[in-house]
Amino acid sequence: MTSFVLSACYSEPEIFLLCSKTAIHKIELFYLPSYSPELNPEERLNGDLKQAIGAKVPARTKAKLKSAAIEHMTELEKDPERVMSYFQDPFVKYVAGQ
Repeated sequence: MTSFVLSACYSEPEIFLLCSKTAIHKIELFYLPSYSPELNPEERLNGDLKQAIGAKVPARTKAKLKSAAIEHMTELEKDPERVMSYFQDPFVKYVAGQ
């Protein structure tokens, strides 16, 4: 069994990698500037989520907002092509190894 533990702190990145004796893995690290949303594929997901929730009836409670977010994320689970589209932008293709 292979397990990975990855942690980083702001001042000095630390990486811990624990592997089984039978598996060899290549890991590539990409250090991003401290503020670089255009280089972060997570921001594509955040934008998609905000747009989807904003297009619906306003969620006026935390419970309704949470429900709307879960609903959207559940829809995304069923649409891998949409998720892959987050990685097609030239700024974030590095993540997909393209």
